[in-house]
Parts: sequence; structure tokens; C-alpha cells
Amino acid sequence: FWFFKFLVLVGITVGAFYIPDGTFTSVWFYFGVVGSFLFILIQLVLLIDLAHSWSQRWLHNAEQGSAKGWYAALCTITFIFYAASITAIVLLYVYYTKPEGCTEGKAFISINLILCLIVSVVSILPKIQEAQPHSGLLQASLITLYTIYVTWAALANVPSQRCNPTLLLRNSTGSAAATEPLTTWWDAPSIVGLVIFILCTLFISLRSSDHPQVNKLMLTEESGAGAGAGAGPGGAEEGGVHRAYDNEQDGVSYNYTFFHLCLLLAALYIMMTLTNWYRPDESLQVLSSPWTAVWVKICSSWAGLLLYLWTLVAPLLLPDRDFS
Repeated sequence: FWFFKFLVLVGITVGAFYIPDGTFTSVWFYFGVVGSFLFILIQLVLLIDLAHSWSQRWLHNAEQGSAKGWYAALCTITFIFYAASITAIVLLYVYYTKPEGCTEGKAFISINLILCLIVSVVSILPKIQEAQPHSGLLQASLITLYTIYVTWAALANVPSQRCNPTLLLRNSTGSAAATEPLTTWWDAPSIVGLVIFILCTLFISLRSSDHPQVNKLMLTEESGAGAGAGAGPGGAEEGGVHRAYDNEQDGVSYNYTFFHLCLLLAALYIMMTLTNWYRPDESLQVLSSPWTAVWVKICSSWAGLLLYLWTLVAPLLLPDRDFS
């Protein structure tokens, strides 16, 4: 029924332009906030998996070939990530805080800096290294850099012009715009956010993970509906080579509901990014940057750090489980 699906899609798209002004936009803003928060968590899972698989692949190459070259590459990339993170932190303190006031910005930057230091130290502890031989500073540096980006994106939504130089003013009365210069609609955090979204989408599309749970999240399982078909045409293995199961006669080989839920969350995330997480009033005449967006982004950065910390300590806390 592809023809009818596209008709419905066109109808919904056209109908959205006729939604009357009112409370719908304000309520839909909170739907976008919740959906974007969940999608940021999905991006964090993918980034954590990317960091672990990146380190494992390079360490494996070091064991197989020129060890000095691969170790030098690991050290170089790790140094670049940490150098970029430190530079970003300094710039955040310079541009998004003031000697007097801007207490929230100072607290957010300082807390995330301390948390990044903690996960970096934990990643190289001897006990963690024994339980997770492939854990190291490369993963921690990537997570640190992403955390600093999320902190930057959160500070870019602080509703105080004094503490947020990138705040966009749009007021129907013109009183605020008359006293403060207007900044451009496209700000750097939004552009970086869209780039990260595209990279995560490419990562999902091009890579098959070695971890079954990540395969489920990325919808790239090598077996699925009717996997008992065995070897041969359409089977799970053919000549010793794993092949994706592509026979969906009895059912799809991925979670149909979860797949469309991810698409919905991605759409909400793009919606919030393109609108800079600004909330319109009921008349659509005033755009404001609420503290809701700030807290959602800050909480997502904390959730990401805790999630990465859990991947480090889980083998120690749950020794009976296989984390290989």
C-alpha cells in the first residue's frame, strides 16, 4: 500500500499548515523536548559503542601489524580530543559566564568538567583494565568532547542575554530588539548538532556491530524472523560467511515498532534543533528560550556520562555476566 501511504503522508504534511494558532504549539513543544531527550540518549549509546569499537579495532591492528604506528595514532587522536575539550571549556567560561552572576553556567561547566575527569581516571584504573582490557582514554576523550558539546548547546539556550551571547531575540513589540542587537537565526550549536545527527545516521547505516544488543538498537541483526531456515540461499550462513537474513515473508527481521519509534524521535530531535529549542507563545509572535531546554540537555549529558561509566564498572559489579 505504498501509494496510499504516500497520499496520507502528503495529506498530513499539507494539513499541518492549517493547524490553528493556540495552545497546540506550546504543548507540542514539550512533546519535542521529551522526544529529543530520548533521541539524544540513543545517540549517546551509539557514540559509546563507536568509541569502544574504534579502540578495539586499532588495538587489534596494533597487535597484528605495526604496533608503534597504531599506538601513535591512538595517542594522537586522544590528545586532539582532550585538547579540543580543554579549549572548549575555556571558551565556555570566557563567553558564557561573567565574574559576577551567571551562576548556573559556571555550575554546569564545572560539574561536567569534574565528571569528565572522573570517567577519564576510572577508564584507566588497573581493576577496570583487567575487566575491560580494551578500555582506555580514547573512549573517555570522545565522550568528554561530546559532553562538552552538549554543555555548550545547553548554555546556548540560557534565557539570559547577559550570560548567553548567542541568544536570539524575537519580540513582536520590538522593545527588546531595540536595545539588544539581533543575532543570526542559525547558531553554531544547531549546525554541530545536525552534523552529529548525520554522522550517527551514517554509523547506523554502514556498520554492523559485534554486540547483539547494539545490533538490536541499530536494527542490523544477522538473524531474525524465520532464522531457522538454515544455510543456503537466504540462510544465516553461506560458505562460512555471515549474511543478513532478508526473507520477510513471515515477519520482519527487526523490531517494527521500535524502528518507527526511533524515526519519530529523530524527527522530533530535528524539529527542536531547527527551531533552536525555542518555545513559541500561543500567538506565535514571541519566541523564548526556556530553562526546560537547558535542563533537558544538561540532564542528557549527565545520563551519557553515567551510561559510559556503567559500561566500565559493569564487569566488576556483575562478574557472572559475559561482557566480552
